[in-house]
Amino acid sequence: MDRVNNPPLPPPAGSTRPPSPLAERMRPTTLEEFFGQTHLLGPKGILRALIASDVIPSMIFWGEPGSGKTTLARIIAARTKAELIQLSAVSTGVPEVRKILERAASDRNLGVRTILFIDEIHRWSKSQQDALLHAVEDGTVALIGATTENPSFEVISPLLSRCRVFRFQSLTAENIGQIIDRALEQDEWLNGLDVSLEPDAREALVNYAGGDARTALNGLEIAAEIGVAENTPPTPPRKRGGSDNQQSGDSNPPPLAGGARGGVNISTTLLERALMVKTGRYDKKGEYHYDTISAFIKSMRGSDPDAAVYYLARMLDAGEDPLFIARRMIALASEDIGNANPNALLLSVACFSAVQFIGLPEARLNLSQTAIYLASSPKSNASYVAISEASAEVQKDPDRPVPLHLRNAVTGLMKKMDYGKQYIYDHDVESGVSGQNHLPEGLEDRIYYRPTDRGAEKQIKERLESWWKKRRK
Repeated sequence: MDRVNNPPLPPPAGSTRPPSPLAERMRPTTLEEFFGQTHLLGPKGILRALIASDVIPSMIFWGEPGSGKTTLARIIAARTKAELIQLSAVSTGVPEVRKILERAASDRNLGVRTILFIDEIHRWSKSQQDALLHAVEDGTVALIGATTENPSFEVISPLLSRCRVFRFQSLTAENIGQIIDRALEQDEWLNGLDVSLEPDAREALVNYAGGDARTALNGLEIAAEIGVAENTPPTPPRKRGGSDNQQSGDSNPPPLAGGARGGVNISTTLLERALMVKTGRYDKKGEYHYDTISAFIKSMRGSDPDAAVYYLARMLDAGEDPLFIARRMIALASEDIGNANPNALLLSVACFSAVQFIGLPEARLNLSQTAIYLASSPKSNASYVAISEASAEVQKDPDRPVPLHLRNAVTGLMKKMDYGKQYIYDHDVESGVSGQNHLPEGLEDRIYYRPTDRGAEKQIKERLESWWKKRRK
């Protein structure tokens, strides 16, 4: 096959951009430039108080991407005049960590504090996290670990007990708007291009970001680049002899289309092309987001697979997080289907795993299959009603004594106090069900779980009625 040699396109006039992305260029360097997390950094915020007092404990920053975890770690290091060592949990091993800790110990003897920032700390193995324990314990380093996952499950208990956990919240629409405006006002590259953002496009970009500052700035930068490329006039053909300027007859290039020379006006249409999504009215953090997911859930609850897959398509088209959709289906499988079709929960959990494994666009097939299955399943909210009524009972009287015959007699004193006395081992009964009471005194005849006659729950109902006289009434 012959290779087609396309001549390189000339760079658009005035489009030479800095080597670092806009999100990095606009990263705040002071608390005054930092937007969001007012519960931590506001006038009464605990983190602000710690920073002001020059006390930096080991910490875990837990929050969504783009909420400012890395930025705040850098600001803290600069504010407290500590050396910041930044590691990625994906690419750092135990030997490297030990070398860093040895160096931090030497610096500590010279009066230099070290902050060790570990991004995605939840990706570290137990042995990697163990390597930090002693250095964190004796203050050789102040650890700041950043994670998008619940640290209770992803960080080992000994390390977690040595750290303060601070929950970062997604940035508000107002925060994202402020960050966009700051970039338009302060970034030299955007100013050099005279970039403007139409109000509707600004609102669409804020909604698209979904609380993630990095997403918002990346979208703004891509839209500006596309605007520059489209507004740049074509290079006039080179004529034989003479200089370019002599042949063109004009040493100054013509003004760019759509405004002043170098001006780039970002409209909603341009933004949608840059983001490759329709921004529409769908706001991943706002009212329309909740209206659509509500319609999706109620369509499955109402056994309407056509409506369910329609609202699924709308969410995916708007850029909704597919894992959010999968999580909602897991909840529905137990709340609205339950034991009428126990396989619904299994398929929903499998769908969540599949979405994690393969991602979009292929994962839309997993989501579609599961949504249709859930909508087409027999429905029962008996499990939901049961736990709700039992929880209400517990709220009224949380300390009802457990019946003595159900208590475990692990000491001689407990046996003397009749712990476990008269307990019937159900497997010793021919039917496998002794019929003995298990509820506290005063609740013996209470029924919380009332299965329906739909799906597999009909057989459950028949079994329970054959075992328990109180259910036959």
